[in-house]
Amino acid sequence: MTRSSMGAQEATTALAQEAGAAPSASTPLRERLHISSLDLRLAIMAAVLAVMGIAFHVATGNFLTPENLYNIAQQSAVVGIVAAAIALVIVQRQIDLSVGSVLATVGVLVAWLIYTQGWHWAYACLAGWAVSLAIALYQGWLTAYLGVPSFVVTLGGLVTFRGVAFLIADGRTQPVTDETFLLIGGGLDGAIGVTASWVLGLLMCAWLAWNTAQRRRMAARHGFAPKPLALDVAYTAFFFVVILGFVAAMCAYRIASKSAPQGIPIPVLVWGAVVGAIAFLVNRTSFGRAVYAIGGNPEAAALVGIPVKWVMLKSFLLLGTAVAVAAIVAVSRLNAGTNSLGTGMELYAIAAAVIGGIALSGGSGTVLGTVLGALVIQFLESGLLLLDISIGHRMVIIGQVLIVAVVFDVVYRRRTGERMA
Repeated sequence: MTRSSMGAQEATTALAQEAGAAPSASTPLRERLHISSLDLRLAIMAAVLAVMGIAFHVATGNFLTPENLYNIAQQSAVVGIVAAAIALVIVQRQIDLSVGSVLATVGVLVAWLIYTQGWHWAYACLAGWAVSLAIALYQGWLTAYLGVPSFVVTLGGLVTFRGVAFLIADGRTQPVTDETFLLIGGGLDGAIGVTASWVLGLLMCAWLAWNTAQRRRMAARHGFAPKPLALDVAYTAFFFVVILGFVAAMCAYRIASKSAPQGIPIPVLVWGAVVGAIAFLVNRTSFGRAVYAIGGNPEAAALVGIPVKWVMLKSFLLLGTAVAVAAIVAVSRLNAGTNSLGTGMELYAIAAAVIGGIALSGGSGTVLGTVLGALVIQFLESGLLLLDISIGHRMVIIGQVLIVAVVFDVVYRRRTGERMA
């Protein structure tokens, strides 16, 4: 089962390759190189991100500095965590507009339990997770089992849980001073240092090389033609440069009050762990295959025995877990819980997913794309801020970028022959 629908020409080429026939000279170069439409889209998004970074650096002179890149990485983490999980909900042709309000509810609850009630931060986090799961269960059940449109259910949740966030602490800000808890948000000591950062970066490069080699071996073992060796080497080398460049930038940043460099911030590690876990579920489990099958055709998925309602409910529960994690990171980063926490988060998370290639029509997209989408949004915000663009103009620009992304999504899928709802 593929992650996106193929066009007729692409499917014909794939069948010919499985039968042992070589692609003809008239076959598009992308297909002759065995590059999927999703891989191509991710490459386009990476190129857009690189162009944005260079353009903003030329315009401002300090966009690609270690300090700004460190801040962008931390600021992208909360949106990225939510976007990675909401992507699976969108793939199934659903939506969740309440994630920002639920994040505020969980965040204020955790901070209130720590500050006002004197709970240990670990127990407070578990309580926040339980509340987030209860909310996800309620909204997911209404959507999956009663058939209430998720737009309506979560729109009501957007308003309801923003009010709950206010009621928990009567609208008062709840400060958090526990030093261990504040490390999660990447405060003064919330990074893993230079040595651990380089070790982690090298381990990721080694894993990437092993994964590429393993993928080529599996393709050969099952009779499929692998991508050209030069292309796989170039692809792997590109990610080597990205990973090691990121580590170098994080290790070059120093806080004025500290003599040692920071290294990779903990919020980024949390983001990476969430993305890795969700990507594993999507690519290595029957749950992930079921999610995309439902998004491709819910009726057909039910006819082949996929428990559509149960899979959909589990997707909402997974999103609830991700929202709880994001809330903990956000409260730790801000040193406080406030009922305004997460305002607009639902829009940024959905935008990150859509910009990263998740189809609103369902059935296609990748978790890795949400990472690029979150970075595109944060690059845009940071660059406009450095250019001293007013908040009103920034909102207009970001909103129009989202529209452009959706237009690109529609045009791109039509040209590559992917299914449109």
